[in-house]
Amino acid sequence: MSIKFVPRRSDERGNADHGWLKTFHTFSFAGYQEDGHDHFGCLRVMNEDRVEAHTGFGTHGHREFEIFSYVVSGELEHGDSMGNQEILKRGDLQMTSAGTGIRHSEKAHGSKPVHFLQIWSVPSQSGLPPQYFTRHFSDEEKRDKWAQIVAPVGADGVVEKREASGPAPVHSPLSLYASLISPSITLSHTLPAASKTSQRKAYIHVVQTSGYNPGKAAGAHVKVGGADGESVELREGDGSYIMIDAGSTMEVQNIGDKVAEVLLFDVE
Repeated sequence: MSIKFVPRRSDERGNADHGWLKTFHTFSFAGYQEDGHDHFGCLRVMNEDRVEAHTGFGTHGHREFEIFSYVVSGELEHGDSMGNQEILKRGDLQMTSAGTGIRHSEKAHGSKPVHFLQIWSVPSQSGLPPQYFTRHFSDEEKRDKWAQIVAPVGADGVVEKREASGPAPVHSPLSLYASLISPSITLSHTLPAASKTSQRKAYIHVVQTSGYNPGKAAGAHVKVGGADGESVELREGDGSYIMIDAGSTMEVQNIGDKVAEVLLFDVE
């Protein structure tokens, strides 16, 4: 098995403090543009946002993207042109398939800030009708195991209903797993066998749960590795591009003293 890591360090991400919004950009976004970090497979945007209470993103439009929000803390108020109005809390995942076009707003609800990740992927097909989905995954469902929270339309266990159990459907070759990994625990993940290529792409991100930190990454500490001995160590806010043989297994070990909230993308 071969595996290659290209770390994406937290303090190397795009970062902006707008007062009402503190944000990190893993990929090029808005005014932040960086060669070599504009996409990874179908994964196009991953912003780690903190929005102050009583503020947020006003109504604006999107089209031809799959847009999902993963709520870490606080409450996120969503409204859109399809008539959906919802308050999302920790453990909630909201998926908007923008398709031919939608308009939506996202704001901090209540008296506290909201911390969430907004992730965009490129759909495999253009011109789809807009759709909206929500799912909930408790901390217990993610504790020391992988919870698959997003999966391609048509995959096993995927239900195309607004609210249902199982992963949210996405019109992209992307699966997303989440876990809360306790100190000294190791989780393994086997990448699917590929039909068109001998290698797969994955991306791993450690959520910055200990608080906003634009400097060198700290907090929870994990080690990601493969059977060939290659590995990378990551802390909160860090991520890594991963190129790995299809059908191979990788391991994520918590080598620190804090619970690590980890997102793992199998992007193609």
